[in-house]
Amino acid sequence: MSEANLIPAPPSESERTWGMLAHLSALAGVIVWLLGCVLGPLAVWLTRRDQSPFVAAHALEALNFNITVVLAALACMLLMLVFIGFILGAALFIAWLVLTLIAAIRASEGVLYRYPVSLRLVK
Repeated sequence: MSEANLIPAPPSESERTWGMLAHLSALAGVIVWLLGCVLGPLAVWLTRRDQSPFVAAHALEALNFNITVVLAALACMLLMLVFIGFILGAALFIAWLVLTLIAAIRASEGVLYRYPVSLRLVK
């Protein structure tokens, strides 16, 4: 087997765009509170996973990360009863926004990206 067969082809412009949209679609969570951040990546994953391994990887990563964020947001809501949840919720929102933007930029560059903290619930 030659070395050329081992190196995957770089993602096309369309694949990079869909990979970026997989991450940015999570910003729908700002409009449709709590579940919106899961619905966008889920839609991209379900519609594009068979067409491109690059897009499938990014959409799956975005989906798993946003499920993790929803679970953390629910924990923050419970902790709001003792007031620490407000601070943790604000920190979670900032981290979610920054990490989502970093992932979108990496996808647009054609690089596979893994979030630093994410439960791998969907495989």
